[in-house]
Amino acid sequence: MKKIITFYTLIFFFIFISCVSNKKIMVIGHRGAAGHEVENTIPSIDKAISLGVDAVEVDVFLCKSGELVVFHDKNLSRLTNSNAFIESLTLDSINKIDVINNHKIPTLEEVIKFINKRVHLNIELKGLNTAKPTYELLQSLFLNKQDLIDKISISSFNWEELDIIYNLDNDISTAVLTETKAIERAINQAKKINAKAINIDYKLLNRKVVKMIKSEYLIINAWTVNEIHQIKRMINLGVDGIITDFPDRVIN
Repeated sequence: MKKIITFYTLIFFFIFISCVSNKKIMVIGHRGAAGHEVENTIPSIDKAISLGVDAVEVDVFLCKSGELVVFHDKNLSRLTNSNAFIESLTLDSINKIDVINNHKIPTLEEVIKFINKRVHLNIELKGLNTAKPTYELLQSLFLNKQDLIDKISISSFNWEELDIIYNLDNDISTAVLTETKAIERAINQAKKINAKAINIDYKLLNRKVVKMIKSEYLIINAWTVNEIHQIKRMINLGVDGIITDFPDRVIN
């Protein structure tokens, strides 16, 4: 009897391993392909697409003149020759600023047009008051509602911005970002706004947390996963997507 139980246990184990290894992981380029090119620039996004990502993630702020610009930090000093705060500048001023390697800070509109629906785009709302202008821009650029639903998702640590998106159009895919251990709160927020995913710091994930999130039928996208051993661990845990600076490491 023990031999029979052991035999079927082994069969189950190999089936499980086969399912995990064959599962399609969504590869999401973090700020484009930030490990290869300067983050959140057109060359970084181009690199991510050339590597074969399923999606690209970018960050947006609203600048003083009302345009949405793609940049991660409030202050420009880390990546540019300016010490200004991005929300205090007009687009004309931003266009005069050089990013490392003579790149420029793109607008969200430029990014959307450059991607041209080739891959999915995850827009992270970094700044305050970005939800409504992002929604309005998407409405003007995506005349086909299904393209908007299929090719765009919106995420944020600022859950109030996600509330606004939900109230404007609850068909738009959203993802709740969290980097704290308050995972139940993130799940409750996701349920409140009918979000599709939880985008979570990979260091918070274990089998218990994965099971908790998946029990609510939510997608799990782990960020920012760069090392090979971390990537393998996320795959073994059964996450749905991996957000990474090095998309080629996940793909390979």
